[in-house]
Amino acid sequence: MLALRLTRAARPAVQLRRLLVAAASAGTGFLLLSCLGYALGHPESTGSALLRLAWCVVPLAATAYFALAVARTDPGTRPRPGLSAVGLGPARLMAVSALTTALSCALGSLLALLIFLHLRGDLTGMPFDGAAAGFLAAGRPLPLPGALTLLVLVPAIASTTVALALHPAERRPATGRAARALGLFGARRGGGPGGSGTRGRGSAGAQDGDARAGTAQDGDVPQSTGDSVPAPGAGTGPVPAAPDTGWSEVLAGGGPSRAVAGLPWGVAALAAGLAVQTYASPSAAVPALTALPVDAGAVLAGWIITAVGLVIASPGLTELCGRLLQSYRPGALRLLAGRVLMAEATRIGRPLGVVCAVASAAYAMAVLHDRPAADFGPLTALGTLVVAGCTVATLLTAAVEARQSRADTTAALLRLGAPASMLRSAAALRAAALLTLFGPFALLIANLTALPKAR
Repeated sequence: MLALRLTRAARPAVQLRRLLVAAASAGTGFLLLSCLGYALGHPESTGSALLRLAWCVVPLAATAYFALAVARTDPGTRPRPGLSAVGLGPARLMAVSALTTALSCALGSLLALLIFLHLRGDLTGMPFDGAAAGFLAAGRPLPLPGALTLLVLVPAIASTTVALALHPAERRPATGRAARALGLFGARRGGGPGGSGTRGRGSAGAQDGDARAGTAQDGDVPQSTGDSVPAPGAGTGPVPAAPDTGWSEVLAGGGPSRAVAGLPWGVAALAAGLAVQTYASPSAAVPALTALPVDAGAVLAGWIITAVGLVIASPGLTELCGRLLQSYRPGALRLLAGRVLMAEATRIGRPLGVVCAVASAAYAMAVLHDRPAADFGPLTALGTLVVAGCTVATLLTAAVEARQSRADTTAALLRLGAPASMLRSAAALRAAALLTLFGPFALLIANLTALPKAR
């Protein structure tokens, strides 16, 4: 009931993103039902039917990834102060997010079932003069348990992904060297050489406590003073840490961040994937995407390794792009754009890597397929639309999430007198820098991916 109320009371932009999730779920569900229809109409082609079903893993993963991005930007399920007192803690809000995602995907699956039954002619007769009867097994009885099992896959996988990704992590108290980690803005806890700061206050408090303990051991009754009574409302426990928004690593100025640390691993995965594709390239052209030769399995494995390498390396490339923007006497505009790119490297870089992987795979598929573009069927076009639309929508949603995460910083800049036009110019500069870097990079990876086939 709470999930339904939050869904109904959401803003139009949030409702639009949820409708996009429902549309992606409808497209993926229709592809799954089409595989079932092909299996019913061609019982002798078991291998081809299984290969069609295996191709549906790609739009299914893209839909779940997009649903997770939408759940992250949902303001209705974001933790707020005071909600835990009424029973809406982080775990409960995570469950609400997963349930909201399941409702959106279930709506899309229901829409896919209605369209599938309509095209089969089970509702109001055969539409389009029976043009879809060939691959939907019109005239054959539809196994309801199998259809419902395929339709449940999208809501179940999407909601499980949201629940696992948004599960609140338990924070343990820092011990040892971790207790002396950098603070929110890169300052060490405990001050400088003079002992001032938090460390000095802690030492003074420890010495005072030792003196009071020694007095108690001597048998004297300690007298309470006004200084020893804590003020009303003053907390005696540790101060909770501020949420990490990525600015601590940027402003610290220390060693390499997590995004840059993953860059060598991403480059290694890219090289390994391209090497697998080079040495396992199919010798003959492929007549159809559902009739791949036996040795194409290694090529698909190479594509998967290459895509993983792109996703791992893209955050590091995004941070390097931010550093390049700040190089050689930067002004306020370039400095602001570069710092934001460095802070949002992981949040923006991963969806950018997914977009580059999808673009490279689409180019390689077009080269691998030996038929003209007009011979691509409606199901192939639908699958391409679902995957490309989900990846681009995920990138845009990640940009919205990044804007929400730095809303306090933007408000502080406006209060300090920064013009709004400068903030818009910084956003345009960031977009242009990312396009300049990732456009040729994706084109290079696409050409290298299709190079074995061209050879």
